[in-house]
Amino acid sequence: MINSASLGQANFDYVSTSITGSSSTVKLFGLGGIAKNALVEDAKKKMLEQNPLKSNQAIANLTVNWKNGFYFFIMTTKCTVTADIVEFKE
Repeated sequence: MINSASLGQANFDYVSTSITGSSSTVKLFGLGGIAKNALVEDAKKKMLEQNPLKSNQAIANLTVNWKNGFYFFIMTTKCTVTADIVEFKE
C-alpha cells in the first residue's frame, strides 16, 4: 500500500491521528478465510468509512499490522490499518 500524500513541505496540518480500521478471518485446518491483500483492503475501507476524507485532505503515515492466533485446529488472522489524516493549506 502506498501513502496518498507526500509530506515533503510544511504546507499541511494534522486533522486526525491514529485512525484505524480492522478486518479478520478464520481458517479451519488451514482452509478458508480470505487472502491477506483482501484483508488489508477491507480494513482500509472500514477506516475510511469511519473517517471520510474532505476536500484538501489525504492519508499519511499508513501502517499495516498483523496478529495471528492459533487455537488447536483454528487459525485467526487480524489486520489493522492505522493512518493519519492531513489537510493541505491553500
